[in-house]
Amino acid sequence: MNKLTPFLLSGILLFGAAACSDGAKTSADAPNSTTEAASPPPADTVQKSQSDATSEIRKAQANSDIRAREQRNNITGGDAIRADGDLQSEVRSKLEVNITKGQLTVDAKDGVVTVAGTVPNQEDLAKIEPLAKEIKGVKTVNVTATVAPAAAK
Repeated sequence: MNKLTPFLLSGILLFGAAACSDGAKTSADAPNSTTEAASPPPADTVQKSQSDATSEIRKAQANSDIRAREQRNNITGGDAIRADGDLQSEVRSKLEVNITKGQLTVDAKDGVVTVAGTVPNQEDLAKIEPLAKEIKGVKTVNVTATVAPAAAK
């Protein structure tokens, strides 16, 4: 039993590290990484993503999540260095609620956030950086997202 416990714990930690290595995505069809080339999403996919993102339940859930993370950060003094995964997730939530037709992927490393993917118009593209900078711990934002309206079937 003493030999089995460390093996099981290391397996769980390894699985957890592998599961958390991908960037945060605002929709299932968003690019898998910030370096992947973005292509226009199908119109029906955008409509499904938008209806989910604009639902009042989803908005309340995302805003509650952001508030909870901010409160947790404030307990530590508000100036603590934030974990990369925490920044990724919080920025993704913020973008998901405010740019409902976008398909974005978010990566964070040491306070530098990179956002890639597609948005339907220039106005949404311009919203990305200011929205991301509202999150405590974000130092700079690199936006590599492109404007690509949904493709018709």
